Amino acid sequence: MVQEHTLPEDRIERYLPEQDRTVYESRRQIQVLPPEEARKIAAGEVVDRPAALVRELLDNAIDAKSTVIEVVIEEGGSRRIEVIDDGVGMTREDLLLCCQTHATSKIRSINDLDIMKTLGFRGEALAAAAAVSHLEILTSVDGREAWHLELGPGGGTDPVIQQVRRIKGTTIRALGIFDTIPVRKRFLRKDWSEANLCKQAFIDKALVFPSISFRFIQDGKLKLLLPKVSSLKERFAALLLNRNEAPFLHEISASGTGFLINIVLGSPALSRNDRRQQYVFANCRRIQEYSLLQALEYGVQGWFPNNAHPIGAIYVDINPALADFNIHPAKREVRFADAGAIHFAVTQTIRDFVHHLNLSAEKQWVDAEPGNIQSTTSSPIPEGTGQVNWNLFSKQSTGISPWENPGDWVRPPQPQTASLALEALIEPDEPAVEFADSAEEESAPQEVAEPRPAYGLRYVGRAFGVFILVENGNRLFMIDQHAAHERILYEELLSKPIPMQELLVAIPFTTESEEDDRFIAQHQTDLARLGVVIKADNGAWRIEALPVAWRLGDAATIKEILNLKNAGEDMAEHWAATLVCHHALKEGDYLDERTALAFGEAALKLRVPRCPHGRPIWYEISRETVFKAVRRI
Repeated sequence: MVQEHTLPEDRIERYLPEQDRTVYESRRQIQVLPPEEARKIAAGEVVDRPAALVRELLDNAIDAKSTVIEVVIEEGGSRRIEVIDDGVGMTREDLLLCCQTHATSKIRSINDLDIMKTLGFRGEALAAAAAVSHLEILTSVDGREAWHLELGPGGGTDPVIQQVRRIKGTTIRALGIFDTIPVRKRFLRKDWSEANLCKQAFIDKALVFPSISFRFIQDGKLKLLLPKVSSLKERFAALLLNRNEAPFLHEISASGTGFLINIVLGSPALSRNDRRQQYVFANCRRIQEYSLLQALEYGVQGWFPNNAHPIGAIYVDINPALADFNIHPAKREVRFADAGAIHFAVTQTIRDFVHHLNLSAEKQWVDAEPGNIQSTTSSPIPEGTGQVNWNLFSKQSTGISPWENPGDWVRPPQPQTASLALEALIEPDEPAVEFADSAEEESAPQEVAEPRPAYGLRYVGRAFGVFILVENGNRLFMIDQHAAHERILYEELLSKPIPMQELLVAIPFTTESEEDDRFIAQHQTDLARLGVVIKADNGAWRIEALPVAWRLGDAATIKEILNLKNAGEDMAEHWAATLVCHHALKEGDYLDERTALAFGEAALKLRVPRCPHGRPIWYEISRETVFKAVRRI
């Protein structure tokens, strides 16, 4: 007997008796779908919601060299999506072909993907739109001859084409999205939610093309009007920032083999609690690329407070031969030939900028009216004044090292008592204050020197046990003594090798993952430069040396060391920040007036006015702001 599964279908039916054919048909599980149903399912993969169609139609409008593009949606896009442009338009012959599956003007063969520089190229957008909606297209190449094409719901009817009037460009109108696919329409979100997704797709495109004017109309109301501008920074500010925030936005660039990078970056004044205003684009497409967002965060490390994130956008323009844009149906992912080089370029460019190109000089304060942020690049201390000696790590200048005996330089509150290390702030010719050594001497009146203003500063007092208050002209500064001291120690620590001490008893430990073992094995030399000596010990590890005056217990020490594997290229900076945090002045630590005044001078002279963890060191408020607050002016 011949087995059924060994024969083609037509031969199976030929061999089966007439009465058994019905039984066979009921047992068959695999069916070839009718073309119309197959088109609808395929269209649902391209256009899974209204925002996807907005994105595809915008791609086509931009590729058509448009200078003005308008997007109109109604009821979250499910009732109507319309994209109007002034691009090159289509002829009657092109119009008849454009809605067929895989019809495209962008490529001729698969080899064109290596040199392709357009946004849309799959040739599925209009075919998908025709399969899931009632589609209308009006187009003209020159404004003299225009054509209108209409396809019935689902694209099941023959196209109707007629001559009409229209200026140069194209209008594509999709009505009743998913009316022919109820199962997909039933799972759309609320109209307002779908409208926000359409708006975000619009923003993603507008951010990349500042030379194009965009308009976004939702339910008859103009929501976004974006005239053309000259830079990416201006478009970013117009879309995502208010007028007072725009001055804190910067634009920088970098390059490498086969790629160029433009970066729009917000200063710490524009920090956010989440990453929603961080964007990555590759060849003008927004992509999901965690490694480049990570590079953005690495580049600004030490400038933003804990749990605060920068805003910005990374624009990568890469040779198409060095990237594969065809690995995701919606083109949201890209595979780079050398992702590491791009990551390094982004991180290094941002780091160089924030540390060497003017962000370190940026100062900001909040005026009396909320949101009215102002800035100045002038130093809080008059230029030309002397530099305060604040070399806390040098035994020559202070006689002690805070790493050896930190208790010597922070004492309990005692009037007229300055810590030994902080006394180094006072100029050598400053007369010392004499303290009584006996009860007899205390009975006699003592002449105590008043604190002298340092370089134009006047000591005002202390607040909440952590802030030093100093005046400079018409400005009042509230200096966070812990944050300022961290930065001072941090900069000095990075300027020389970290002092190290061998442990009398080594600290043995084992790791919980192979990743931790690889990290230690590969970075033993790097760790030694940070004052940490780790040796292998019969399948485990032992710590034989740590920085001088290391304070943490064994478990916390091991945790801090292993955390360095997440620091990337900033291992030294991360480690230095950890060290100084444990040794800096704490809330409630006392400074006498003379020392506090000199400390204020040192803090306001810092090159980077933020602690190593990114928190601002001081807050500035003007005399005018205070007077306005109490209605004196």
